Amino acid sequence: MKKFIHDHIVLVSAILSIVSLSLIFGAAGGYIPIKYIPRSDTLIKAIPHINAFLSILAIATILKGVSYIRNKEVERHNKTMVLAFIIFATFLILYLYRVAIVGPVEFGGPENIYLFIYLPFLAIHILLAVICVPLLFYVLTIGLTYSPGEIPGTSHRKVGKVAYKLWIIAFIMGSIVYLMAYHIYPH
Repeated sequence: MKKFIHDHIVLVSAILSIVSLSLIFGAAGGYIPIKYIPRSDTLIKAIPHINAFLSILAIATILKGVSYIRNKEVERHNKTMVLAFIIFATFLILYLYRVAIVGPVEFGGPENIYLFIYLPFLAIHILLAVICVPLLFYVLTIGLTYSPGEIPGTSHRKVGKVAYKLWIIAFIMGSIVYLMAYHIYPH
């Protein structure tokens, strides 16, 4: 399997991206049948706050992973970026669970703030997050299937530089969306 992934990075990244984004848009669009998903109201209420913590943890982990590679600590970079992806996946699973069951959060602020600040900010956050998915799968599959000596011959570094910056911006913007929707203008 590792050899197949190694030899078909773009295909594997595309398939993983399509499946992931389908789940995300399926949950957000209400296309996932919730009758098969166990419901925990306690967990549903806690998810936004857990995910806010995971966002901050992910930002710190990504930045640490970047510092490791800048210091040529390849093994530490590898482990830290895999951890960042696991944090992201945990965030996403919790988010999808909540959205599939109760839908997106309702904004409780004034209409003009909603239309001219919150909604455009949310749209940019979503766009960046969607763009990150295939980039992350691409660099992750290279990082997990190529030896450290092979990686310089790939576009891992170039794509990774773009991916990590967009990833951090998306997490920061998501944290601001969280603050606006749950603390500044709660519903």
